[in-house]
Amino acid sequence: MRIVTGSAKGARLAPVPDGVRPLSDRAREGLFSSLGPDVVFDAIVLDLFAGTGAVGIEALSRGAARATFVERSAQAGATIHRNLDITRLAADAVVQTLDVAAFLARAQRPGAPFDLVFCDPPYDMAGSEVQPLLVALTAGWVADQGGTIVLTRGERSSMPVIPVHWAVARELRYGDSLVLVIRPQVPAGSQPEALPENA
Repeated sequence: MRIVTGSAKGARLAPVPDGVRPLSDRAREGLFSSLGPDVVFDAIVLDLFAGTGAVGIEALSRGAARATFVERSAQAGATIHRNLDITRLAADAVVQTLDVAAFLARAQRPGAPFDLVFCDPPYDMAGSEVQPLLVALTAGWVADQGGTIVLTRGERSSMPVIPVHWAVARELRYGDSLVLVIRPQVPAGSQPEALPENA
């Protein structure tokens, strides 16, 4: 795995820990091309179920202001720290070795509101388990104006219900991965932008 572009372009990341399923280089490249620099540059980023940290680190490499990584596995957390050192982006990052639900249940919201949230739960996590996480995110963790949630699911995974006042703006497909870009509800009469499959 490598960082696709930006200040850490071409940096090869540490080996993927057992049990971690990172988003492929191709999928990350397509996702960030879809989001565009206006969404990423100077953004405050939250990377949930961070795994290797590759997605959040890609955002930092592309100019995000800072990133918080949440990953319950100590081994994966150590890999995130190593990857931040490899890419020389550790100064702009915080790593929380904590369960995502526990992190979002905090009365205080450290770092919030976030402009851009990546949420990549295990594909076998039921939609009914993912849905409360999305509800929590849209209740103060994500910026009301211009906030974006990127949710990754397996193509055959059960889908959560999107919280009221938020909508899927784009659907991107890469292999068996379905990437949903979720934003505040568009005004009545307008349509969210759709991209072709494998865009």
